[in-house]
Order: sequence, then structure tokens, then C-alpha cells
Amino acid sequence: MTSALLPTYARAPLSFERGEGAWLVASDGQRYLDFGAGIAVNALGHAHPHLVSALTEQAGKIWHTSNLFQIPEGERLGRRLVDATFADVAFFANSGAEANEAAIKMARKYHAAGGQPERYRIVTFEGAFHGRTLATIAAGGQQKYIEGFGPKVDGFDQVPVGDFEALEKAITSETAALMIEPIQGEGGIRIIPGEILRRLRAICDEKGLLLIMDEIQTGVGRTGKLFAHEWSGIAPDILSAAKGIGGGFPLGVCLATAEAARGMTAGTHGTTFGGNPLAMAVGNAVLDVVLADGFLEHVQKVALALRQKLAELVDRHPGVFMELRGQGLMLGLKLNVPNTDFVAAARGEHLIVIPAGDNVIRLLPPLIASEAEAAQAVDRLDATASALEAQIRGAA
Repeated sequence: MTSALLPTYARAPLSFERGEGAWLVASDGQRYLDFGAGIAVNALGHAHPHLVSALTEQAGKIWHTSNLFQIPEGERLGRRLVDATFADVAFFANSGAEANEAAIKMARKYHAAGGQPERYRIVTFEGAFHGRTLATIAAGGQQKYIEGFGPKVDGFDQVPVGDFEALEKAITSETAALMIEPIQGEGGIRIIPGEILRRLRAICDEKGLLLIMDEIQTGVGRTGKLFAHEWSGIAPDILSAAKGIGGGFPLGVCLATAEAARGMTAGTHGTTFGGNPLAMAVGNAVLDVVLADGFLEHVQKVALALRQKLAELVDRHPGVFMELRGQGLMLGLKLNVPNTDFVAAARGEHLIVIPAGDNVIRLLPPLIASEAEAAQAVDRLDATASALEAQIRGAA
């Protein structure tokens, strides 16, 4: 039977009926080790009891009231995020793209409120991915996402990461902000070095620009700190987060300083479902776990063990693996074989990994994964590489 779904995804011939922790169980009963976590979304794994309890309890009370009324759990989640970060205010949305849209509008409105409405352009960086809306594909600047959707939304200028001469030329009297991911996820798990982020912060301060940090994939403990920019010792003016913050429930947030948000007064932005009681209950439950003593240390410990084993794996299979990239539990392996072939072969070893740009596979395990599960994942990657090497030899 022909699918009734719009064919915008090349879906694998596999479906799952339940999960627990770092494991998924397919409809045929087979167990898979999930090192994709729904593309860095299921930060606490599957069916985490604290999240299940929070969602179930809230579902029995109230699901939706709209933002015409106060939502106490949203006030609480916003306060906790503000207290744990650089920010003064939070705006809740349903996704990363929506969080980035809020960030873009906020940066433009900041300058308009200051009497400079001509400052609306945002400089972004080659290899970026900021979402799939018309504005965010323009921000990302990748032609494969823009092509066929009419005129590109105006207001975005891309430069290569680390090319400060190109950046200086791109900054004009119309520039409002710089927008960057501390680690490019879709772009191939490419870390933006701390010295570059610190220099971008200095340029923004010098030129009166806002610094927007897209932490949709890197945030909420993924790198071993609550947000990845913390490793560089600087803070943005605006930050977008999603994915892990809802632990699998649709939730995004735009965090900002009071100064950066000065133009966002009543009526300037809105959302029907953003900040609904269900999402807020789950978001608070996620923070209960991630902010608990020892949790981020656990992430760092497992990440170190996994990284060491992956480095050895790369050395054992030079025909398959080119290099190891990433930080914390956001790791990538650049390949010498097509990444789509590797992802499919890994499924044959009952391991879920995710492709990314630059012919990379991403390892994005739940943050609750154990060292033993990390070792199992490497064993399955090892078996996958060996199987692909055998195919290559057979075809030679």
C-alpha cells in the first residue's frame, strides 16, 4: 500500500514499538542499541521513569490553556534556566527552528528598538544548519536546503568559519548579529575552537552586535556542560535550545539577556502551543535530572571512555574511518566509505547511528548511557567496519 505520508524522508525499513534507557525494541522484537537518540533528542533515553511520571501526572490535570494566561510550570522552568545560565528571560517554543526564528526576530528588534532599524542582517557561518523554515534555511545558507523554494529570505550573509578577513568585510552598517553553533552537528560534528568563539564575542562587543549561539543540538548536557559555549568561557546574548531540553517531548527555548530582549514587548512575538503545561512539566523533569549533582560528571566520564575506544577503532580500520571528531557525547566519525552505507550496515549489527554532512556518522547516545553500553556500541561499530571491509575486498 502506498504511504499516505509526504515522502520528504528516506525512512529505513524499521519501526520501534518500545524503548528503555539506551535500547529500542523493534516491532519484530529485536533489540537495538540507540546511539542516535532521535537525533540528540532523547537525552535521558527511552521511557525514563521521572519523565514518564511528570508527563502522566500533568496529562491528568491540564494540557493547554494558551499563553493568554499564566502557566506556573513555565514560570518555574524559565526561572531555572535563567538561574543556570547567562540569561535573564526565556521564550518557549515547540522546536529548534522556532527557537531560532525567535532569536533572529529578537536580534533585529533589538536594533529597531534602539533607533537603528536598518541593522537587520545576520552573519552566519558556512556548514551551519539552523532549521527548515524559510528564514532558517537562509540562515544556514546551504543550497541543497534552499533550492526550489523561491527567493531566499533576505538578511543573511555566510562566511567561512575562522576567516576573520571575510567576516570583517561581511559586517556592515546593516549588520545586527553573528549566529553560530559551537559545534556544527548536521555539518559534520565540527567543533568551533574556543579561541574563535572568544574572538567573535570580542568583535560583537566592539561593533555593537549581538552574539547568537545555536545550541539546539549541543545544549542540555550533550557536551558535558549544560551548554557547550561554557567550555570557551564566553556567553552569548541570545541562545536557542531544543532537542534534549524536552527529553523527547517537543520543546524549544530562546534564552536572552534583558538587554538583547529589550525590543520584544507584548504583541511582538507569539506561539499557540509553545510553553504548554505538558511541555513545561517534562522540561522541568529533564532539568531535575540534568542539574542533579554528578550528572554532568557522568556524561564527561562516559564520553572520555567512549572517545578512547573510538580512537582505537579508527586506528584499527583506516580503510573505513578517517578521523574522530566532537566533544562529550556528541561525537562523529568521518568515513572513507559512504556514510549511508555505514548507517545501514550498523543497523545490521543492531546499532543506531545518524548520518551527517561531510560524510560523517554521528554518535549521539542518551546521556544516561553507561560505560558498558558505550563499549558495546564500539564493538558493534567494529563489527560493522569489518563487514564493510570484507565487502570492499570482495568487490576488488
